[in-house]
Amino acid sequence: MRAAVAKRHRTSGTPPYFASPLPRVLAHRGLALDVPENTLASFGKAIEAGAVYIETDVNASADGIAITVHDPDLDRVAGVPGTVAGFTLAELQQIDLGGGVRFSTLAEVLAAHPETRFNIDIKSEDVAAPAAAAIIATGAIDRVLITSFSTKRRRATVELLGDGVAASASAGEFVPALVFAKLGIVPLVRFVLRRVDAVQIPRAIYGISTVTARTVRRLHAAGVEVHVWTINDVEEARELLEKGVDGIVTDRADLMVPLAQTFRHAAS
Repeated sequence: MRAAVAKRHRTSGTPPYFASPLPRVLAHRGLALDVPENTLASFGKAIEAGAVYIETDVNASADGIAITVHDPDLDRVAGVPGTVAGFTLAELQQIDLGGGVRFSTLAEVLAAHPETRFNIDIKSEDVAAPAAAAIIATGAIDRVLITSFSTKRRRATVELLGDGVAASASAGEFVPALVFAKLGIVPLVRFVLRRVDAVQIPRAIYGISTVTARTVRRLHAAGVEVHVWTINDVEEARELLEKGVDGIVTDRADLMVPLAQTFRHAAS
């Protein structure tokens, strides 16, 4: 039903992050149907729905604490003027995000869910060190994947955690890798993606499809997993999994977990 994933080419071997069975469901900002996104509440809902993997984002507070929040400003998520970086942790935790839910720190989240794996998007340069500190303090290196739109931010965080931590490609790496994959030049795909373990991508970039069965096979041959975001329709997710995609990043973990279980049962 699906292509086998090639062994990755980093000398450190496959990180423990990838130890659970395929396909993976990554709960995008948790499961925020009736609770605020990127909070202990939404993460708890995702875990209740069966999610093993959670995608989250981090920005730094004024006092250098990694906060699980997507936006650098507070208007959309909290209805408050200003930025995350403009408030201390104590000040942020006075803000009600809805229903009494407050901002969470990355350290709190990792400590609260010690069996869950987290996909962490580094949203700003100033959060790289605080995020790494939270991961180290909670002993979570083996159960996190570091990603960022910026290669510089991702590498800065990975350097603090050590090469054994899982990482996914940034935009500046994936675009040339996609071109080489489309052309069938797998050695160059492998070279471009030599420092990462996964690519996490939309279905199309600049109108060019990123997810065909052939492209997925070539990315696998280069030693990386393929995760696609943000997919909330079950039939669309099924189509992607049938093409060999390894992971679905979704706002609807409650719908995707049963689908993933169906694929696992069919493969066993």
